[in-house]
Amino acid sequence: MTRPMHDGSVKAVILCADDYGLSDGVSRGIEELAALQRISAASALVNLPGWPRYGPRLAAVRDRIAIGLHFNLTLGAPLGGMPRLAPSGVFPGLGPLLAAALAGRLEATEIASETWRQIDSFEQATGHPPDFIDGHQHVHALPGVRAAFLRAVAARFPATRPLIRDPGDDIRAILARGGAIAKAFCVAVLARSFGERARRSGFPVNRGFAGFTTFATSEPFERELHRFFTHPGPAHMVMCHPGYADAELTRMDKVVGRRRHELDALKALSALDKMIWHPLRSDADGMPAWPAAATAT
Repeated sequence: MTRPMHDGSVKAVILCADDYGLSDGVSRGIEELAALQRISAASALVNLPGWPRYGPRLAAVRDRIAIGLHFNLTLGAPLGGMPRLAPSGVFPGLGPLLAAALAGRLEATEIASETWRQIDSFEQATGHPPDFIDGHQHVHALPGVRAAFLRAVAARFPATRPLIRDPGDDIRAILARGGAIAKAFCVAVLARSFGERARRSGFPVNRGFAGFTTFATSEPFERELHRFFTHPGPAHMVMCHPGYADAELTRMDKVVGRRRHELDALKALSALDKMIWHPLRSDADGMPAWPAAATAT
Protein backbone atom coordinates (compact mmCIF):
# COMPACT_ATOMS: atom_id res chain seq x y z
CA MET A 1 0.00 0.00 0.00
CA THR A 2 1.50 3.29 -1.06
CA ARG A 3 -0.60 5.67 1.01
CA PRO A 4 -2.36 5.51 4.37
CA MET A 5 -6.06 4.70 4.43
CA HIS A 6 -6.69 7.50 6.90
CA ASP A 7 -4.66 9.99 8.84
CA GLY A 8 -3.53 9.40 12.41
CA SER A 9 -6.38 11.42 13.90
CA VAL A 10 -8.99 8.83 12.91
CA LYS A 11 -9.81 5.98 15.25
CA ALA A 12 -9.02 2.50 14.00
CA VAL A 13 -11.66 0.94 11.78
CA ILE A 14 -13.59 -2.23 12.65
CA LEU A 15 -12.97 -4.45 9.61
CA CYS A 16 -15.45 -7.32 9.55
CA ALA A 17 -15.33 -10.36 7.27
CA ASP A 18 -18.87 -11.54 6.54
CA ASP A 19 -20.21 -14.98 5.62
CA TYR A 20 -18.08 -17.25 7.79
CA GLY A 21 -19.69 -20.69 7.56
CA LEU A 22 -20.89 -20.21 3.99
CA SER A 23 -18.35 -22.76 2.73
CA ASP A 24 -15.12 -24.36 3.80
CA GLY A 25 -13.15 -22.10 1.45
CA VAL A 26 -14.73 -18.93 2.81
CA SER A 27 -14.28 -20.06 6.42
CA ARG A 28 -10.66 -21.13 5.89
CA GLY A 29 -9.78 -17.82 4.25
CA ILE A 30 -11.27 -15.84 7.14
CA GLU A 31 -9.38 -17.98 9.66
CA GLU A 32 -6.12 -17.22 7.84
CA LEU A 33 -6.85 -13.48 7.94
CA ALA A 34 -7.59 -13.71 11.67
CA ALA A 35 -4.24 -15.42 12.26
CA LEU A 36 -2.49 -12.62 10.35
CA GLN A 37 -4.47 -9.93 12.23
CA ARG A 38 -5.77 -8.50 8.98
CA ILE A 39 -9.40 -8.35 10.18
CA SER A 40 -11.11 -7.17 13.35
CA ALA A 41 -14.12 -9.45 13.32
CA ALA A 42 -16.01 -12.17 11.48
CA SER A 43 -19.74 -12.85 11.37
CA ALA A 44 -21.10 -16.36 10.88
CA LEU A 45 -24.04 -17.96 9.10
CA VAL A 46 -25.34 -20.58 11.54
CA ASN A 47 -28.29 -22.17 9.73
CA LEU A 48 -26.34 -23.97 7.00
CA PRO A 49 -25.44 -27.68 7.22
CA GLY A 50 -21.71 -27.16 7.79
CA TRP A 51 -22.05 -24.83 10.78
CA PRO A 52 -21.57 -27.46 13.54
CA ARG A 53 -18.08 -28.21 12.21
CA TYR A 54 -17.21 -24.57 11.50
CA GLY A 55 -18.32 -23.17 14.87
CA PRO A 56 -15.46 -24.63 16.94
CA ARG A 57 -13.00 -23.38 14.34
CA LEU A 58 -14.37 -19.85 14.68
CA ALA A 59 -14.17 -20.09 18.46
CA ALA A 60 -10.48 -20.99 18.11
CA VAL A 61 -9.68 -17.52 16.68
CA ARG A 62 -11.75 -15.63 19.25
CA ASP A 63 -8.55 -14.55 20.99
CA ARG A 64 -7.68 -12.50 17.88
CA ILE A 65 -11.01 -11.23 16.51
CA ALA A 66 -14.54 -10.50 17.60
CA ILE A 67 -16.95 -13.23 16.50
CA GLY A 68 -20.58 -12.57 15.71
CA LEU A 69 -23.84 -13.87 14.31
CA HIS A 70 -24.69 -13.14 10.66
CA PHE A 71 -28.47 -13.28 11.18
CA ASN A 72 -30.00 -14.82 8.10
CA LEU A 73 -33.48 -14.82 6.57
CA THR A 74 -32.63 -15.25 2.88
CA LEU A 75 -30.31 -18.24 2.42
CA GLY A 76 -30.91 -21.90 3.22
CA ALA A 77 -33.55 -23.09 5.67
CA PRO A 78 -34.77 -21.63 8.96
CA LEU A 79 -33.86 -23.52 12.11
CA GLY A 80 -37.52 -23.94 13.02
CA GLY A 81 -40.96 -23.57 11.53
CA MET A 82 -41.70 -20.24 9.82
CA PRO A 83 -44.98 -20.88 7.95
CA ARG A 84 -45.49 -17.22 7.06
CA LEU A 85 -42.01 -16.45 5.73
CA ALA A 86 -40.84 -19.91 4.65
CA PRO A 87 -43.88 -22.15 4.08
CA SER A 88 -41.78 -24.53 1.97
CA GLY A 89 -39.11 -24.80 4.66
CA VAL A 90 -36.64 -22.67 2.67
CA PHE A 91 -36.00 -18.95 2.99
CA PRO A 92 -37.48 -16.98 0.06
CA GLY A 93 -34.51 -14.82 -0.99
CA LEU A 94 -33.98 -11.10 -0.54
CA GLY A 95 -36.53 -9.83 -3.08
CA PRO A 96 -39.56 -11.65 -1.63
CA LEU A 97 -38.41 -10.94 1.93
CA LEU A 98 -38.10 -7.23 1.19
CA ALA A 99 -41.52 -7.13 -0.45
CA ALA A 100 -43.11 -8.90 2.52
CA ALA A 101 -41.31 -6.66 5.01
CA LEU A 102 -42.39 -3.43 3.31
CA ALA A 103 -45.98 -4.70 2.94
CA GLY A 104 -46.21 -5.61 6.62
CA ARG A 105 -46.74 -9.31 5.89
CA LEU A 106 -44.06 -10.68 8.23
CA GLU A 107 -45.02 -12.30 11.52
CA ALA A 108 -43.13 -10.77 14.46
CA THR A 109 -43.23 -13.94 16.55
CA GLU A 110 -41.64 -15.90 13.68
CA ILE A 111 -38.81 -13.38 13.39
CA ALA A 112 -38.23 -13.33 17.14
CA SER A 113 -38.23 -17.13 17.42
CA GLU A 114 -35.77 -17.53 14.56
CA THR A 115 -33.54 -14.88 16.13
CA TRP A 116 -33.38 -16.94 19.33
CA ARG A 117 -32.77 -20.16 17.40
CA GLN A 118 -29.87 -18.68 15.48
CA ILE A 119 -28.33 -17.31 18.68
CA ASP A 120 -28.74 -20.79 20.19
CA SER A 121 -26.99 -22.32 17.19
CA PHE A 122 -24.12 -19.84 17.46
CA GLU A 123 -23.62 -20.47 21.18
CA GLN A 124 -23.89 -24.26 20.92
CA ALA A 125 -21.17 -24.46 18.27
CA THR A 126 -18.77 -21.81 19.62
CA GLY A 127 -19.35 -22.09 23.36
CA HIS A 128 -19.77 -18.31 23.59
CA PRO A 129 -22.45 -15.67 23.06
CA PRO A 130 -21.95 -13.53 19.96
CA ASP A 131 -19.81 -10.45 20.45
CA PHE A 132 -21.96 -8.70 17.86
CA ILE A 133 -24.88 -9.39 15.54
CA ASP A 134 -25.38 -8.21 11.98
CA GLY A 135 -27.55 -9.42 9.12
CA HIS A 136 -26.90 -11.35 5.94
CA GLN A 137 -27.87 -8.83 3.24
CA HIS A 138 -28.64 -6.48 6.18
CA VAL A 139 -32.00 -8.15 6.82
CA HIS A 140 -31.91 -7.38 10.56
CA ALA A 141 -32.36 -3.66 9.85
CA LEU A 142 -35.36 -3.96 7.51
CA PRO A 143 -38.68 -2.40 8.46
CA GLY A 144 -40.89 -5.28 9.49
CA VAL A 145 -37.90 -7.22 10.86
CA ARG A 146 -36.03 -4.77 13.08
CA ALA A 147 -38.55 -4.38 15.91
CA ALA A 148 -38.98 -8.11 16.49
CA PHE A 149 -35.25 -8.71 16.05
CA LEU A 150 -34.20 -6.04 18.56
CA ARG A 151 -36.81 -7.12 21.13
CA ALA A 152 -35.64 -10.72 20.85
CA VAL A 153 -31.95 -9.87 21.24
CA ALA A 154 -32.69 -7.51 24.16
CA ALA A 155 -34.66 -10.25 25.90
CA ARG A 156 -31.90 -12.77 25.28
CA PHE A 157 -29.18 -10.46 26.64
CA PRO A 158 -30.74 -8.33 29.39
CA ALA A 159 -27.38 -7.34 30.90
CA THR A 160 -24.25 -7.45 28.72
CA ARG A 161 -25.41 -6.84 25.17
CA PRO A 162 -23.71 -7.54 21.86
CA LEU A 163 -22.91 -4.78 19.41
CA ILE A 164 -25.54 -4.43 16.69
CA ARG A 165 -24.40 -3.42 13.22
CA ASP A 166 -26.01 -0.36 11.69
CA PRO A 167 -25.59 -0.77 7.91
CA GLY A 168 -26.65 2.79 7.17
CA ASP A 169 -24.40 5.81 6.81
CA ASP A 170 -24.65 9.53 6.28
CA ILE A 171 -25.54 10.29 2.66
CA ARG A 172 -22.75 12.88 2.46
CA ALA A 173 -20.18 10.23 3.40
CA ILE A 174 -21.68 7.78 0.89
CA LEU A 175 -21.46 10.34 -1.93
CA ALA A 176 -17.96 11.45 -1.01
CA ARG A 177 -16.73 7.86 -0.78
CA GLY A 178 -18.09 6.92 -4.22
CA GLY A 179 -18.27 3.39 -5.52
CA ALA A 180 -21.53 1.46 -5.25
CA ILE A 181 -23.48 4.58 -4.31
CA ALA A 182 -26.93 3.28 -5.31
CA LYS A 183 -26.58 0.14 -3.19
CA ALA A 184 -25.25 2.04 -0.17
CA PHE A 185 -27.98 4.66 -0.49
CA CYS A 186 -30.79 2.07 -0.74
CA VAL A 187 -29.56 0.29 2.37
CA ALA A 188 -29.22 3.60 4.23
CA VAL A 189 -32.83 4.46 3.38
CA LEU A 190 -34.13 1.04 4.42
CA ALA A 191 -32.08 1.16 7.64
CA ARG A 192 -33.02 4.74 8.50
CA SER A 193 -33.29 5.23 12.30
CA PHE A 194 -32.29 1.60 12.95
CA GLY A 195 -29.03 2.52 14.69
CA GLU A 196 -30.77 5.10 16.87
CA ARG A 197 -33.40 2.57 17.88
CA ALA A 198 -30.75 -0.02 18.73
CA ARG A 199 -28.84 2.51 20.85
CA ARG A 200 -32.03 3.46 22.71
CA SER A 201 -32.46 -0.24 23.46
CA GLY A 202 -29.06 -0.29 25.15
CA PHE A 203 -26.92 -1.87 22.43
CA PRO A 204 -23.47 -0.74 21.36
CA VAL A 205 -23.72 0.32 17.71
CA ASN A 206 -21.11 1.24 15.11
CA ARG A 207 -21.22 4.82 13.84
CA GLY A 208 -20.26 4.90 10.18
CA PHE A 209 -20.41 2.00 7.74
CA ALA A 210 -18.88 1.13 4.38
CA GLY A 211 -17.95 -1.80 2.18
CA PHE A 212 -20.64 -1.67 -0.49
CA THR A 213 -19.37 -2.93 -3.82
CA THR A 214 -20.59 -4.26 -7.14
CA PHE A 215 -18.24 -7.25 -6.62
CA ALA A 216 -16.67 -6.58 -10.01
CA THR A 217 -13.18 -8.01 -10.37
CA SER A 218 -12.11 -5.21 -12.71
CA GLU A 219 -11.29 -2.77 -9.87
CA PRO A 220 -8.47 -3.83 -7.53
CA PHE A 221 -9.88 -4.51 -4.08
CA GLU A 222 -7.04 -2.56 -2.46
CA ARG A 223 -8.34 0.56 -4.20
CA GLU A 224 -11.88 -0.13 -3.02
CA LEU A 225 -10.70 -0.77 0.51
CA HIS A 226 -8.94 2.58 0.55
CA ARG A 227 -12.26 4.19 -0.40
CA PHE A 228 -14.13 2.29 2.33
CA PHE A 229 -11.75 3.69 4.95
CA THR A 230 -12.28 7.31 3.87
CA HIS A 231 -14.87 9.66 5.40
CA PRO A 232 -15.22 7.40 8.44
CA GLY A 233 -17.66 7.76 11.27
CA PRO A 234 -16.45 7.90 14.90
CA ALA A 235 -16.87 4.11 15.32
CA HIS A 236 -16.49 3.17 11.69
CA MET A 237 -17.14 -0.36 10.45
CA VAL A 238 -16.19 -1.80 7.07
CA MET A 239 -17.51 -5.11 5.76
CA CYS A 240 -15.60 -7.38 3.40
CA HIS A 241 -16.21 -10.78 1.81
CA PRO A 242 -12.95 -12.73 1.51
CA GLY A 243 -12.53 -16.44 0.92
CA TYR A 244 -11.36 -19.26 -1.30
CA ALA A 245 -13.67 -20.34 -4.12
CA ASP A 246 -14.84 -23.93 -3.90
CA ALA A 247 -17.71 -26.06 -5.16
CA GLU A 248 -19.69 -25.50 -1.97
CA LEU A 249 -19.48 -21.73 -2.40
CA THR A 250 -20.45 -21.95 -6.09
CA ARG A 251 -23.62 -23.84 -5.14
CA MET A 252 -24.58 -21.37 -2.43
CA ASP A 253 -23.69 -17.90 -3.67
CA LYS A 254 -23.23 -15.77 -6.78
CA VAL A 255 -20.12 -13.99 -5.46
CA VAL A 256 -17.28 -16.43 -6.15
CA GLY A 257 -14.19 -15.06 -7.93
CA ARG A 258 -14.24 -11.71 -6.15
CA ARG A 259 -13.82 -13.39 -2.75
CA ARG A 260 -10.34 -14.64 -3.63
CA HIS A 261 -9.41 -11.14 -4.83
CA GLU A 262 -10.38 -9.73 -1.44
CA LEU A 263 -8.56 -12.48 0.43
CA ASP A 264 -5.32 -12.00 -1.50
CA ALA A 265 -5.43 -8.23 -1.13
CA LEU A 266 -6.03 -8.37 2.62
CA LYS A 267 -3.19 -10.86 3.06
CA ALA A 268 -0.84 -8.61 1.10
CA LEU A 269 -1.57 -5.46 3.14
CA SER A 270 1.06 -5.91 5.84
CA ALA A 271 0.30 -2.51 7.40
CA LEU A 272 -3.39 -3.26 7.77
CA ASP A 273 -3.11 -4.64 11.29
CA LYS A 274 -1.98 -1.19 12.46
CA MET A 275 -5.01 0.50 10.87
CA ILE A 276 -7.82 -1.62 12.23
CA TRP A 277 -9.41 -2.15 15.61
CA HIS A 278 -8.48 -5.27 17.54
CA PRO A 279 -10.60 -6.64 20.39
CA LEU A 280 -9.43 -6.52 23.98
CA ARG A 281 -11.30 -8.69 26.47
CA SER A 282 -11.28 -8.35 30.24
CA ASP A 283 -11.20 -12.15 30.50
CA ALA A 284 -11.46 -15.19 28.26
CA ASP A 285 -15.25 -15.24 28.42
CA GLY A 286 -15.84 -11.50 28.28
CA MET A 287 -17.15 -9.24 25.53
CA PRO A 288 -14.61 -7.08 23.71
CA ALA A 289 -14.19 -3.45 24.66
CA TRP A 290 -15.75 -1.69 21.68
CA PRO A 291 -14.64 1.82 20.67
CA ALA A 292 -16.11 4.42 23.01
CA ALA A 293 -18.18 6.02 20.26
CA ALA A 294 -19.99 2.71 19.71
CA THR A 295 -21.18 2.61 23.32
CA ALA A 296 -22.18 6.28 23.55
CA THR A 297 -25.92 6.95 23.73
